[in-house]
Amino acid sequence: MENKSYSYPMDYDWTKEEMTKVINLWRAVELAYEIGINKEEFLIVYRKFKEVVPSIGEEKKWSRQFESISGYSVYAVHQEAKKTNKKMIFMDKSK
Repeated sequence: MENKSYSYPMDYDWTKEEMTKVINLWRAVELAYEIGINKEEFLIVYRKFKEVVPSIGEEKKWSRQFESISGYSVYAVHQEAKKTNKKMIFMDKSK
């Protein structure tokens, strides 16, 4: 894995459990770009993230913040997970 020198975007009003769900999504997206992730595992983590951030607007806000610091797109990974028939998601870093 790459050495990350950034902090995850976080709302400090979230509970510890909610923060964990959000961090798990950021990590899952990183895995999709860096080494690959099981599609079902990603979708489970994404659904748990949506329990914390249910609105599309809020999801876009947090996802944009994450992408601006990491270079990784939550949207792109989620779209790939929804459309692929493969068990694993491997994102192309050059896109």
